[in-house]
Amino acid sequence: MDIRQTLKNKNRIVIKIGSSSLVHSETGKLNFTKMEILAREVSDLHNQGKDVIIVSSGAIAVGRSAMGIERLHSLQEKQACAAIGQVRLMMIYQKLFSEYGQTTAQILMTKKTVTDGESRVHARNTFNQLFKMGIIPIVNENDSVATYDIEFGDNDRLSAVVAALVKADLLLLLSDIDGLYTDDPHRNPDAVFISEVDHLDNHFMNMAKGSTGSGYGTGGMATKLIAAEIATSTGSDMVIANADDFHVIHRIMEGEHVGTIFMNHPREEFYWVDYLQNMRHGE
Repeated sequence: MDIRQTLKNKNRIVIKIGSSSLVHSETGKLNFTKMEILAREVSDLHNQGKDVIIVSSGAIAVGRSAMGIERLHSLQEKQACAAIGQVRLMMIYQKLFSEYGQTTAQILMTKKTVTDGESRVHARNTFNQLFKMGIIPIVNENDSVATYDIEFGDNDRLSAVVAALVKADLLLLLSDIDGLYTDDPHRNPDAVFISEVDHLDNHFMNMAKGSTGSGYGTGGMATKLIAAEIATSTGSDMVIANADDFHVIHRIMEGEHVGTIFMNHPREEFYWVDYLQNMRHGE
């Protein structure tokens, strides 16, 4: 059986949206057309009876744009822009989703939310209750209070942690890249696209590049492969795909061969909380 066809049966899906996929590259302002398509695609999945979580970047980028700041020079500026931008971002999400009869909820997390046992239980219970109530949670890192020692650093690994926390069976990483290549396709025209990764081993991890092609994102391929390791080891298939057109969501869910799919291989010895605690920022 074509493994892509099994994606039709996934019932709990985490969708990560990168900052560069939400804003106009020329101005840094929100791309409302793309966000409207995103809301429609996710609403349709929800109407099929699926649990869907959005892990959305963009708060800092939106805050920067709102304040006319081209470059952030301090942690305090970053946190202030996150606080400003998060309100604006959620206001737009809530308005767009309400057009399709959906209700959203905001959840802001830091690494401490999941590494602390009591907080982790409360977070899981909150997600489960929101699912029961038919709500679409929208998650972001709590950048306005996060510091170096308690931040995830990027929403790729945050989305994988959320997938592990709620026992999702599919994680979609939507960004400004088509998927995994043997090398950086922007620098090497001979780079070969990889459609499927059955087992994520050191061979694939070594293909990672720590750079990003956008001035608005924080994660490159390295963070996406870390996310793949967390997700596949805890029972989620994962797909990396290009978010240039958010219609890609239903194309993936209908089994089309777009993006790179990473097959799940749960490992009993893999405890994602310890993995996260032992991971230094920037790895």
